[in-house]
Amino acid sequence: MEGIEWLKSSGFRIYGIVIDGMKGLPQALKPIPVQMCQFHQMLIVRRYVTQNPNIETSRELLNLVNIIAKTDKESFCGAFNEWYEKYRDVVNERVHDKRIKRIIPPYMRPKLRSAYLSIKRNMPPLWTFYDHPETGLPNTNNAIEGVFSDLKTKVRVHRGISKENRNKLIDEYLKRHY
Repeated sequence: MEGIEWLKSSGFRIYGIVIDGMKGLPQALKPIPVQMCQFHQMLIVRRYVTQNPNIETSRELLNLVNIIAKTDKESFCGAFNEWYEKYRDVVNERVHDKRIKRIIPPYMRPKLRSAYLSIKRNMPPLWTFYDHPETGLPNTNNAIEGVFSDLKTKVRVHRGISKENRNKLIDEYLKRHY
């Protein structure tokens, strides 16, 4: 928030922001349009269901989220809702074990449920670029990640550099490239 205020006070106009997670950030940044990086959403789901899931429900969710960046909002949302209707019972199934002494039993597949809820929660910010084409927002933050990666490599090569010279290196890099 401090960085955004600095940018605004320095005369920058912010059309939108692409984020890679952090639950409360879209609400904190209002009224600025916020786009959730679709690639990072894919990684979140992959972390929950693994890259090689052993149940069909997880495999289908992983296949669905893998096409998110290659499809439009209506197709993805429709397919996601169809997936949920098909597997609602699997996602919401609870453990039926008499040894568990909880009032509400835990979910049978908590990681699958977390993956589903992550997509559901992030659905509006996943499609900000689609709903607001005038902002020119990309659907992923890959471009800026590439810039940071290149910059980190340049700084890492000069490991023994002083903080002052490191700042000069970064300033010069940004001036030449942007």
